Amino acid sequence: MRPSLILNLFARKGLLSMKILMIASEVTPFAKTGGLADVIGSLPKELKRLGHDVRVIIPFYKEVEMGDYSIRKGRKSVEIASDGGMEKGLLRQASFGDIPVYLLEHKRYFYRDHLYGTPSGDYPDNAQRFAFFCRGVIEVLKKLDFRPDVLHCHDWQAALIPILLRYRFDRDPFFMKTITIFTIHNLAYQGLFPVTLASQMGIDPEWLTMERLEFYGKINLMKGGIVAADAVTTVSPTYSREILTAEHGCGLEGVLETRSTALHGILNGLDYSMWDPAEDRHLVKNYSASAVTGKLANKVTLQGELGLEQSQATPLIGMVTRLASQKGLDLLLEIAPRLVEENLQLVILGSGDELYVKKLSDLHAAFPRNISVTFGFKAKLAHRIYAGSDIFLMPSHYEPCGLGQMIALRYGSVPVVRKTGGLADTVMDKREGTREPNGFTFDDYSSAELLGAVMRAVEEYRGSKTEWRKLVRRGMNTDLSWQRSAELYEALYQTELERKRVA
Repeated sequence: MRPSLILNLFARKGLLSMKILMIASEVTPFAKTGGLADVIGSLPKELKRLGHDVRVIIPFYKEVEMGDYSIRKGRKSVEIASDGGMEKGLLRQASFGDIPVYLLEHKRYFYRDHLYGTPSGDYPDNAQRFAFFCRGVIEVLKKLDFRPDVLHCHDWQAALIPILLRYRFDRDPFFMKTITIFTIHNLAYQGLFPVTLASQMGIDPEWLTMERLEFYGKINLMKGGIVAADAVTTVSPTYSREILTAEHGCGLEGVLETRSTALHGILNGLDYSMWDPAEDRHLVKNYSASAVTGKLANKVTLQGELGLEQSQATPLIGMVTRLASQKGLDLLLEIAPRLVEENLQLVILGSGDELYVKKLSDLHAAFPRNISVTFGFKAKLAHRIYAGSDIFLMPSHYEPCGLGQMIALRYGSVPVVRKTGGLADTVMDKREGTREPNGFTFDDYSSAELLGAVMRAVEEYRGSKTEWRKLVRRGMNTDLSWQRSAELYEALYQTELERKRVA
């Protein structure tokens, strides 16, 4: 983090209100596939609390239209030239809390059953869909005469915004005082498309160079966003360092190195209004750090619901995860029989790759008395797993930030995680000499390391109940709220606006 950003963090007095537009492909509660939606559903509320005018824009998906939301039909529309034709978009409006949400409608592009693709793969026209969205955002702002100080763009789906402002609208008076911030939520998903689509995306051929968007003969929107934005952030301090290496840089480590002085790792937070075991309506009994005994009722109920032996003494390990190789499922599958030998229970909830659906189904069939597996997105069950499990497992190969370990800490489920990305920034192991341990970590990506960490957690669980209760309470009291992260973003915005003003 630059010294100027640290200094500005402590210079809130006299800070003027900023106009901030968050541009993303999803937001809770309207449309969600993962953690990105949770960020866009939480960070604006905290920035609003700090006194800023914060708004959000996403595509108007079928999922939004089918939901039970109050959507207002806007009077504004935009027309975008696309490969010789014109594509028209209509603006709709909604809100969550006091945050205005704009929704850009285009039936052919966004009225579909899924946001990005079917279980068989991505939609073949994703380049055109999200290029239309980004170009439409720029036109919408002009139609609304809303001149943001900050355009905060998230992941490759919004990366064309900083590209356009850097290379096409750099002298447009409307945006002369606007800065762009580009946030990388997961570097592995980069928005790679054939160069033959450039005209349909509104990309000038002169931008297809190694210094800008070209990447091994393709258009790389993630790369373009990194190069073009005024500042680049990612979702944890450790991940911001990891992506500068060949192991985690996904081929863009060299590009990121050229922008290392503009790269910041700001940890995502957890929305405590959504995740609070003292108020959670999905739980059979609410509890808190000061009255944690209620957690046992949730454990026994969860065991009964899922067909496991109802036993307070049996360690119950939970996982709520995407079924993808990134999440360390291959390691789990290797050690699962050993966990059963130790008379442990394992509860898994997730959706994703058919390969892991099959393997986990086979695992449950082999050990139905110890292992429960549920497929799909089931919000109520997810809450109950966080509340009912003693230990929460995240053996990720990489994890830019991670939300599961934060929820687990909040709900008193002690996390066992691989020391990578945001997991390394939030879970502290007493082996590291920390005075405030709240979980267990392992370093090498191997089944032996994972098993060792799980068994250390189980040994502590089966040991002193007083010490285990202290560990649980310490995790529940770990402050992972959005407040400090929002203040860091605020300081970054302030720094970049001042830099633009004096340039």
